[in-house]
Amino acid sequence: MATENTTPAASGDEQPEVDVRALTAVLDGEYAGIRDLVRSNLVTYASVLEDAEELGVDAFRERVRDVVVEMAATGQTGMGFPREYGGGGDVGASIAAFETLAFGDLSVLVKVGVQFGLFGGAILQLGTERHHETLLPDLVTGRLMGCFAMTETGHGSDVQSLGTLARYDAASQEFVITTGSEQARKDYIGNAARHAEQAVVFAQLEVGGKSEGVHAFVVPIRSGGEPAPGVRIEDDGRKMGLNGVDNGRLWFDGVRVPREALLNRFADVSPEGVYTSPIDNPDRRFFTMLGTLVQGRVCIGGAGVNAAKVALAIATKYAVRRRQFAGGSDGREQVLLDYGMHQRRLLPLLARTYALHFAQDVVRTRLHEVFSGTEDDAAARRRLESRAAGTKALGTWHATRVVQECREACGGAGYLAVNRFAALKADTDVFTTFEGDNHVLLQLVAKGLLTHYASEFEDLDQLGMVRHIAGLAFETVLEKTAVHTLLERVHDLLPGGDEWDREAGLRDPEYHLAMLRHREEHMLAGVARRLKRGIDRKGDPGVVFSQVQDHVIAVAHAHVERLVLEAFVDKVRTLPEGGNKVALGLLRDLFALSTIEADRAWFLEHGRLSAQRSKAISREVNELCRTIRPFAVDLVDAWGIPSEMLRATDLVG
Repeated sequence: MATENTTPAASGDEQPEVDVRALTAVLDGEYAGIRDLVRSNLVTYASVLEDAEELGVDAFRERVRDVVVEMAATGQTGMGFPREYGGGGDVGASIAAFETLAFGDLSVLVKVGVQFGLFGGAILQLGTERHHETLLPDLVTGRLMGCFAMTETGHGSDVQSLGTLARYDAASQEFVITTGSEQARKDYIGNAARHAEQAVVFAQLEVGGKSEGVHAFVVPIRSGGEPAPGVRIEDDGRKMGLNGVDNGRLWFDGVRVPREALLNRFADVSPEGVYTSPIDNPDRRFFTMLGTLVQGRVCIGGAGVNAAKVALAIATKYAVRRRQFAGGSDGREQVLLDYGMHQRRLLPLLARTYALHFAQDVVRTRLHEVFSGTEDDAAARRRLESRAAGTKALGTWHATRVVQECREACGGAGYLAVNRFAALKADTDVFTTFEGDNHVLLQLVAKGLLTHYASEFEDLDQLGMVRHIAGLAFETVLEKTAVHTLLERVHDLLPGGDEWDREAGLRDPEYHLAMLRHREEHMLAGVARRLKRGIDRKGDPGVVFSQVQDHVIAVAHAHVERLVLEAFVDKVRTLPEGGNKVALGLLRDLFALSTIEADRAWFLEHGRLSAQRSKAISREVNELCRTIRPFAVDLVDAWGIPSEMLRATDLVG
């Protein structure tokens, strides 16, 4: 890429020649075909971006529904369903399609996610052949619209405590669905306010007077466009964003559905009212059921990263066109991206976006392996659930940060709706809390670390986890972690013995990995010690956990950042020699060093950074920014975002 605004880097690094098309192929990977189909569909329906601003809420909801159904006809949205029901039979491709769809209008994205990911995914993963044959063919085409009714006004992340009741009536062989209180109403349910005809309703199952825990049921909520008998529907109204999605509230007043409405992959009720399940432990049954729905978290994490790409593409392209203040002896104004501070604002975020892209690749691959059966065992599913939770949290927080920084970096021009930042800010904000609040998800990650995916993992609630750790010495916790054994290799890999962190090269990826691994292990030991100390002092487990909750979140965050860096390092190692490998190596170094720099207080406090080396890292980050600056536009072009999705002609040309 060459423009009049591209200046040579003021550093001693050799400048790589970036092959944009080849880099796009690396990023698209094995799913280049489905990604290109989605890009083509985005261009076809590009006018929906203007519709979001110009149409009223009702009209825009109809427009979004029409776009979703028409996209479904291309096969884009059904890739994850079995071929015999009209799908593509490729779970990985379905995730890749969803990620790419995030380049466009996000109401369309979320409508697709609700219809095909949540509603369709629940029927596919929790149901059996009787549900698949009767529902999936029409669902895949969009002829049957549905919703996913899990969240309640009084219970969001705490699904085990839902208040909706499904009581089995053996005399009529029906389940009776009832909203027990206002706190038990289903709320924020996408597709519910207008378009859904059926709902997958999560409710407490009661058989013969005994509670069997939360199960899922297919419940008709509309007939002929009107609420079904016993169903009350209310519109949630306008939201901060995503107003093309018709979120609503649902109440059930003794709604009767046949026995076959129970999604019975993991449990069933006989006509006579006998409850059976292949999983005896009710907690394990519950977590197994929820684990099959992990695809939603994987999708949202990837969507967050791709929405961040749109913001960065606009801001980076603007930064090589917009001139401000005379910057040299010739009196000519400099372009924004030639200013060191502007590089500091955008380029570490660009590097982190690449890092999260490759981390998302790993999660998508693991999901495909588990759900296609190539690696489908309990341990693999637990690893997937943990990694998906952590990657979703970091990816969506990243999107929120990037959109804000890029809007500011475009000044007043970025405040105009036509330049997409208004929609990106409003529509991505909820990503941090749906499909699981990010802090709750990081607690799930930490729980897995502390128990090391022990067999007890599925059965432990928060307090059970505290008691479990209390029974272990904290050294035992470390001995059970892969991080501990990896860190032992540091002495062989890096110079300096115990001084490895002071003598290793600043751009040595083994140094970067060792630093993040050390941080994770030290934090993990600290959490385990604090939990054990609290229980040893006869503290209430709930109080003990609450007192260390900030440490729990910190260790989970550190763990996921280490996984993200490992994914980036592994990807660069696989590339053939050439300009693209050099460019991605520089981005990898920028991501790693800016991550260490951002948490320098921790590393300084714990003796892993001297003041001198901390300053050297900051200088190195600046140097890397100067080195990457000349090919920054190539790096955002490689994402393959259609120009019609950027819209911002005044900003990007």
